[in-house]
Amino acid sequence: MRGRDFIRLHNILEADKEELNGASKQAAIADFKRVADEYFEIDGELGLDMIRGKNGSEVTVKFRIHRVKNFTCLK
Repeated sequence: MRGRDFIRLHNILEADKEELNGASKQAAIADFKRVADEYFEIDGELGLDMIRGKNGSEVTVKFRIHRVKNFTCLK
């Protein structure tokens, strides 16, 4: 493999690792919703945004709530 072909392939593979396809995004939202439901009474749908940066990516999960489900210790 020539040098520039290797670099091109490397760049394609790196970009592929950092993208979130539709099926993966829906699965992530479902998982985050399951966990968030344990702590909050959610109002509406969850939103998930991913921003690619130089040294990695930033993921933001957003949702509105009606209330917090506080835990009570029983003795």
